[in-house]
Amino acid sequence: MSAIPLPATVRRAVCLVPVLAALMQSNLCFGQMGGFGSQAVGGISVEADGIVRTLEPKALESLAVERTRALADAGWSGKAGASRTVSLKAVAAAVTESVAKGTPLPAEVQFLGGLQRIERVFVDPDGHDILLCGPADALAVDGSGAIVGATSRRPPLHLEDLVVCLRAIEAARAGGMTCSIDPTPEGIAKLQAVLRRQGTMGPDPKATFTAMEQALGPQKITVGGVPTDSRFARVLVAADYRMKRIGMGLEESGLKDLPSYLAMIPAGGRASTLPRFWLEADYDPIARDPDELAWSIGGRRMRCLTESDVAAEGGMKRGAVPADAIAKKWCAAMTASYEDLAGKQPVFAELVNCIDLAVVAALIKGRQLDGRAGCDLAPLTDAAGLKLPSYDVPASVPTVATGVKKGTTWVLSASGGVKFQPWQFATNTAEATDLAASRTVAIAARPATLSGCSWD
Repeated sequence: MSAIPLPATVRRAVCLVPVLAALMQSNLCFGQMGGFGSQAVGGISVEADGIVRTLEPKALESLAVERTRALADAGWSGKAGASRTVSLKAVAAAVTESVAKGTPLPAEVQFLGGLQRIERVFVDPDGHDILLCGPADALAVDGSGAIVGATSRRPPLHLEDLVVCLRAIEAARAGGMTCSIDPTPEGIAKLQAVLRRQGTMGPDPKATFTAMEQALGPQKITVGGVPTDSRFARVLVAADYRMKRIGMGLEESGLKDLPSYLAMIPAGGRASTLPRFWLEADYDPIARDPDELAWSIGGRRMRCLTESDVAAEGGMKRGAVPADAIAKKWCAAMTASYEDLAGKQPVFAELVNCIDLAVVAALIKGRQLDGRAGCDLAPLTDAAGLKLPSYDVPASVPTVATGVKKGTTWVLSASGGVKFQPWQFATNTAEATDLAASRTVAIAARPATLSGCSWD
């Protein structure tokens, strides 16, 4: 969220937030990955022209009904399990069969056995397999249409996102995986001209806001490191957008300890600069056994960070002045509350799921785990075989100006983002001698005849 400095005669700050309105697309079938779709992810959808919108409550209700029906028709909703193991060899075999027959993938495969997160990765050279292990839950659909755990209310992992990661991970070495929503240089220049002409907020703030909206125009969405038409990209955009709405008080977090950034500004106070908020991931070092056949991923957490931007020739200059103390305080609250927030708004848990899958993809690629296991992942990585859904590309959001008056101060903010580098986490490892035993247990528990792709 970037600061737009006002002329000296304007002794107020004003807040600009991209706000998304309503559209839902009803197509529920996406070929092999089909059955649970619509283009809605994280409560947002994208029009054919790339403009991001939110879904209205009635559209969310309709989506929930259709996905509930689709889940019932699938004939598999899974079950809870403290330790579920998913075979990538079995997943690849299911994909091969689905492609050959032209039939949708089983729900168990699409949702990776109901896994809620990946805690361990095991290499099985004898079985020519890579195993993903972690807690799992039965599937259900919440009131917003999100597919979640029946007990945990947190979303499961999606094979679709894992496939995107496996295909994109090499290209993500340079710049990581990112999303940013920013005003254009042209919009900034027009906004500054409007503010210079107006000089003061005036008696009618709404009129000023309208002029600012029209001047700044649509804000540009930039996604990096993953295909812009992927579900993964949608998750990045939706999480960024939801964070922005919570920060600006346009949407309640539902948590006592996470008020809006605006609400934290004391009456009569003012922020000397206005912040840009973004989310980054962090992990503890990944534990590995001496043979590098067993890996444990833990200590994952999301951090909210801030910096202050100022308008400069050609666009925004980031980090140009110190971040304000209130912005830092809000970021600390967002960081501390992230897990609780993810329990209330599934898109924030979806973001963590996607990051986990990207780390696993970097681990597989960087350590050549598929080669060591003799596990052929080509059915997943071959774009000519498994066809992923193609989502309308999120390109821009309309600007809506709003403000909360604190004494004589109006607060204004604009862009934000999400960024992480999975290769950084995958290369940060530490040896642990106690992992080999858990690998042996997971492999030994595999049924003699595996009817699906997972077991407890």
